[in-house]
Parts: sequence; C-alpha cells; structure tokens
Amino acid sequence: MLPPIHALVIMGVAGCGKSSVGHALCQFNGAMPIEGDAFHPPENIRKMSAGIPLTDEDRDGWLGILCDELRHAIAAGRRPVLSCSALKRSYRERLRSAVPGLGFVYLELSPAVAARRVAERPGHFMPASMIDSQFATLEPPQGEPLTLVLDAAREDIRQLATAAADWWRRHRPD
Repeated sequence: MLPPIHALVIMGVAGCGKSSVGHALCQFNGAMPIEGDAFHPPENIRKMSAGIPLTDEDRDGWLGILCDELRHAIAAGRRPVLSCSALKRSYRERLRSAVPGLGFVYLELSPAVAARRVAERPGHFMPASMIDSQFATLEPPQGEPLTLVLDAAREDIRQLATAAADWWRRHRPD
C-alpha cells in the first residue's frame, strides 16, 4: 500500500508552470488551489520585481503562512494544491513538518526554457533576470519521499496535470 498524500505542492523554478498545472489539477479533481505567490508580503514582491533574490529570512514568514493555509484547508476537509517554488530542501521540510502526508510534484525545467517562458509571461512580478538566482537556490528533490518529478519542458499543462492527478489518486487516503 502506498503512503497517503493529503495535499500537494506543485514546485519548481519560475516559468515551470506551477500555477497553471496546479489550477488544471484542481479542475480535474475538485481540489482547492492555493497560489503561493499571493501570500508574499509587499516587500518580497518589491525585491523580486527589482531583480533582488529573496533570502531565507525573506521567505521565513511566507513559508509560515503557507503552512497555515495548508493546515486550515485540510482541517476544513479540503484537498489543497499549493503552487510554490519550494526551491530548497529546508523549505520543503518545513512544509512537510506542518502537513504530514504532503506530496510534491517537481516540474523540472532547464534554465534556457525557464528564461524564455518568464520573458514571455505578461504582467508577472518576476523578471527573467531572476532565473539564474532561482537555479542557484534550487536543490532538486530527487530521492525525497512522496515526490513525483515531471519534465515540464516536454509536456503540456494538461499532460502534466493528468500525470500529477493519476499519481495523487494512487496515494489517496482511504
């Protein structure tokens, strides 16, 4: 029997499709989307908009809010899907400690594809100049528990969301 997954985090660098895959996944199975970017404090948005990478200290309060959002959703009987970069293992461990049975879907992408996608994305606060810092911070989750790795460069949003939904379904608690 597979370990149960009560909530998912769709993770990866900017431009990998976290939000799009998360929303498509929620449409497939009635889960509740939580957009991690919506919980950044204004100072974090200002820094990223100016091309200044966030520090662990900048992310600390934000991660705490995301932990609370996941816990509240589960307590309300929802199945949350959080779109969140979760670039470092320590960030993922913090989320895991707040929510046992948390699964991660890592949308893997090359720096070149990420830069192209971010440059083409209208109206987002994250400039393409931040891609290098995203990859410098990234600690890929290979070998981590309850983690699915998908190639975000080769599959479209629907395919990625379907793969994540199928994987989550196999881990559904009874």
